[in-house]
Amino acid sequence: MFIAPLVSIRADEGSPFFIDSYTNIQAGAILHGLEHGRVLHKGKEYSIYIGKHVSCTHGCIIHGPCKIEDNVFVGFHSIVYDAIVGAGCYISFNTLVTGGIKLRPNRYVPAGAIIDTQEKSDRLGPVPESQREFAQEVQYVNNAFPCAYFMLFGPKKCSCGLICDQKNIKDIAK
Repeated sequence: MFIAPLVSIRADEGSPFFIDSYTNIQAGAILHGLEHGRVLHKGKEYSIYIGKHVSCTHGCIIHGPCKIEDNVFVGFHSIVYDAIVGAGCYISFNTLVTGGIKLRPNRYVPAGAIIDTQEKSDRLGPVPESQREFAQEVQYVNNAFPCAYFMLFGPKKCSCGLICDQKNIKDIAK
């Protein structure tokens, strides 16, 4: 998993959140949940559930209650709120997905679209191959960041580049 700088993950009001492996949350993304409203995944309730291999790109807002299944691309400056997004969906930039809708797997939300009814959601077509390839490239690049940071900063340095006293950090966390 990669969570970039300047990401806001606010599980203060609505929690818990779940973010699965190989997911990337890019700079400027915001995750926030409401006190009330949950989604179900394998019998557990979450304010926000994000599956594997998901890209939450720059400036997007994921607002719970929300479930995003595996291999989803959430485009730049898009908002996903009160929705369930099926596996393999591609949400283009500057879109709004809301209203308690359920996006079927492998659906394509075009740029600037407002999907706020189930009828609009049901009319969406499949993800074009060019968009699927772009989403895979973004995943590939962002999955390389954690290893690169570790190699650059090592196990005793923070991502900020400063050498930290790991024992004191662990003591503070207790």
